[in-house]
Amino acid sequence: MLDKLVARTGGGVALMLASLSARADLQYNLQPPATNVASQIYNLHLMVLWVCLGIFVVVFGAMFYSILRHRKSLGHKAANFHENTLVEITWTVIPFIILMAMAYPASKTVLDMKNTSDADMTIKVTGYQWKWGYHYLGQGVNFFSNLSTPRSEIENLQTKDKHYLLEVDHPMVVPTGEKIKLLITSNDVIHGWYLPAFGIQQDAIPGFVKSVWFKVDEPGTYRGQCAQLCGKDHGFMPIVVKAVSPQDFTKWIQAQKAAVVTYNPNKTYTEAELVQHGAQVYAANCAACHQANGKGIPGAFPALDGDPIVNGPKAVHIETVLNGKGGRMPAWKDQLNDFDIASVITYERNSWGNHTGEAIQPAEVKALRK
Repeated sequence: MLDKLVARTGGGVALMLASLSARADLQYNLQPPATNVASQIYNLHLMVLWVCLGIFVVVFGAMFYSILRHRKSLGHKAANFHENTLVEITWTVIPFIILMAMAYPASKTVLDMKNTSDADMTIKVTGYQWKWGYHYLGQGVNFFSNLSTPRSEIENLQTKDKHYLLEVDHPMVVPTGEKIKLLITSNDVIHGWYLPAFGIQQDAIPGFVKSVWFKVDEPGTYRGQCAQLCGKDHGFMPIVVKAVSPQDFTKWIQAQKAAVVTYNPNKTYTEAELVQHGAQVYAANCAACHQANGKGIPGAFPALDGDPIVNGPKAVHIETVLNGKGGRMPAWKDQLNDFDIASVITYERNSWGNHTGEAIQPAEVKALRK
């Protein structure tokens, strides 16, 4: 059927229908609310929208009626008067009543948004260039959440997934039916923790801690993004929250604790041990820019395979990873521990075409921390 339509119309109608079909998936309103506060925001939004529409109809309706029914061509003459106390009182009182009617639900919503008392759980959220760190206070669980969209999709080498740039390797997991308090801050520049379905948009400001809360009743995965222009990869630090049942959350917490890698800062590790762990650290934190094969991205991120820093003095390599470089590579000293950094450096210095044969120990990293 579509082939015949294309043949008869030269493809014009078919393209129009395809365009309409694609537009059918677009949304022209706020995301469906998943929390009570988000529902209040959604309802407030609709109420104000209808009030504005009503004012528009009344004001412009009266204006166009006056223009059409009292125009000069029908013989009407302009009235000549100055001041009218009743009219002035009317157009002052009516807007005041409208504003007061909108102010009450708006104030109630704002107060509910700021009420973080009696929380069942507290999670510290820290923004980094360009990822999110989550620390479950009192639970002994913390991790970083990185963009997991493949570089091949970003570079248009393969078809984009429906969650393009809105998928992470480690989502924040929370239990349903519990009040979750977030303490939001930043490690470097101003970020913005924005999750529309929860009605949350809170700036993460270095040196300040802001608090918000949510309670989600339905299991599901909810997505957002950084809402501040925080640097070149601003568009690459999504937010994903996965709400699960309390029973599944308990299992998840236990699994996270079991997966924590402990290390002895005084132990001398073998090269094989460091390389094994370093490969995991590299895949989670470095491969997105420098690529899994260490070849980097020409014009954007340098190759580590054959890099003079990677194959040069150990101290220079360690300091580069600890403190970052040129504003393009972030400082990892606050994001990775000594064992992680020692391992990933050892991995880089002994992978691909690099064969230094050197094993960097956690104590060496600790000695160069500033």
